[in-house]
This record gives sequence, structure tokens and C-alpha cells, in this order.
Amino acid sequence: MIYLADTANIEELKELFYYFPIAGVTTNPTIIGMEQKPLSVILPQIIDIVGDKMLHVQMISHKAEDMLREAKAYKAKYSLGDNYFAKIPVSQEGFRAMPMLKDAGINVTATAIFTQQQALVAARSGADWVAPYVNRLDNISSHGIEVVKHIVDNINTYKLNTKVLAASFKTVDQVHRVSMVGSHAATISHEILERLRSHPMTDMSLEWFERDGKDLYDVAF
Repeated sequence: MIYLADTANIEELKELFYYFPIAGVTTNPTIIGMEQKPLSVILPQIIDIVGDKMLHVQMISHKAEDMLREAKAYKAKYSLGDNYFAKIPVSQEGFRAMPMLKDAGINVTATAIFTQQQALVAARSGADWVAPYVNRLDNISSHGIEVVKHIVDNINTYKLNTKVLAASFKTVDQVHRVSMVGSHAATISHEILERLRSHPMTDMSLEWFERDGKDLYDVAF
């Protein structure tokens, strides 16, 4: 499973890209809104950080034709390549838009997915990635991990050219469990990424190593 950063905070992204094996960045209107800056300001900064890694940008339009125009506009204005994915919600107009974008040569990430059937329909509509929301399902007494597993199983059973980008996490355990059911990727907040890479026993071990090796590592480097 690969990791993506689910944030539009430039300082968080700089920190994560400094050390973490980040495969890309995902954004949505809520994440953009948290920064209280317009997309025209934030997006170029994110693009500079991302480089040739994946960039998933959610469309704000409601009609399929407008989603297509919006996706084309971002691609042209910022000279985006094959690493650019237009995030399209699984609404009626979204399902209409997906094949339209694919015909236009634009990659598609289907988002706001809460059921296995929504993901399957999106895959049949040409989506390159499907993004089920794990924690939001758990919050309504559903089973987010199970939904991810069913989607992965469908993709494998029907040999679809679609991958799963699990989203919406509140705990490291949720990330762990989606990795165990075969999710191809997970897009995760800065806070959760920091938690999953660290452990207090690791910190203690480093302290022990430094103490035990003091004055013994005498080879120049």
C-alpha cells in the first residue's frame, strides 16, 4: 500500500515530503477551506511540492459538462501531466462526467464513496481510483474496513483497471486494517501519518543506542 497526504497545508506537506515516502497529495473543498486561501494561491504551491508524484484535485462543479471544463482548465493552466487526477463525486452527474473526462485524456478519482456498489459503478465508468470513506462509515455504525475489502475483492474478481484509495481516517488502526485487506493506497492526514510512523519504544531504543554506544563509535566518517 502506498501513502498519500490528505492535506493542503503547505508546511505540513513540506515536512512530510522531507522524510516520508509520500506518493502524492489529495485535496477537496473542505481541506482547501481549512487553509482559508483560494485555490489559485494554494494549488501552485502544492504542485511545486508534489513534482511528478500524484495530485488529486476535487472538482467543485455540479454538472458533468462543467466538471469536464473545470478539470481541463486546471490541467491546461498548470501544465499538469499524467500525475493529475480529477476527483469526481459519485453523483448522477459525476457518473456522467467520468467517461467524458477519460475520453478527454484526464485521469479520474471517484470520491465520496460509501458502498461497494458505488465503487463498482465508478470503476465501470472508467475511474482510475475509487476513494471509499472509512471513518465516516464507522461513524454511522457501518463497517468502513469491510466496505474497502469488498471493493478490493470486486476489483480482483472482475480484473478491473481501477485501484482503491482509502480515505477518511481517525486512527492508525484504521490505516493498518485497510492495508491488511488489500487497499492499494491510503490518503491520510498529517497527524495520522505522524502517529503511524512513530512509537514510544522506538524513541526509547534510540536513547539506549546512544547511551550504550557513547565513546565506542570511534571510526571517522
